[in-house]
Order: sequence, then structure tokens, then C-alpha cells
Amino acid sequence: MCGDRYTEQRSTEGREKQNPEKYEIIRKWIDPDERVTVDFLDEKDVSAAITDGTTEHVALSIQTKFPHIKQHVSVSLGNVELGEDRNHYTRDPNRPLQHARLRMMINQKRPQWV
Repeated sequence: MCGDRYTEQRSTEGREKQNPEKYEIIRKWIDPDERVTVDFLDEKDVSAAITDGTTEHVALSIQTKFPHIKQHVSVSLGNVELGEDRNHYTRDPNRPLQHARLRMMINQKRPQWV
């Protein structure tokens, strides 16, 4: 049942947004100390930080299985749908606590890394 709701959310949320609207939402999350949740087609609930972005692309620093190694990728905003992750909260103690964080659903597989 939860999977159906997620699929429905993924198919309806974020698709109608154009790149400038997506960037305005993403821009608030550009912070190397703040985490967002990223879902690829082949991997879900990946923790990442948004390091940069434009109205055309977003740069992510994705956590890996090795604590001090990050995977850096750039994704076209045309392949990104936006949502909200209510299972995680924000962690920056200098900002007001938010009980949800940004969820980015990327319509491609996670890039391989070595």
C-alpha cells in the first residue's frame, strides 16, 4: 500500500514544475552541511548534499559506504522530480528545525563510481 502511494506521488508530484521553479526550491537547500534524500531508479533513500545548481542542473555530493568519501555528480533538472521526505529532519543547529527535508527523485540510475 505504501509503495502504491509512493509511485502515485512520484508520477504526479514535480512533473508539472519547470526548471526555474525547481531551482527556486533547490536553491534553499544548497548547503554542504544540510542533507537531502535522493531516490535513483535503482537505489532509494540515498543521503546527499546539494553543492551547487543552476536552472539547468544540480550538483550533488552523495554519501557512500565509506564515511569520508563522497560521490560528486551533476544531474539535469529535467530528470529531477521534487518532493518532501517526512522521515528525516534537518540537522543544522543554527537554523530552525524542520521536520522534513527535500526529496529528489532522479529518473536515471545512480552513476557508477570507483
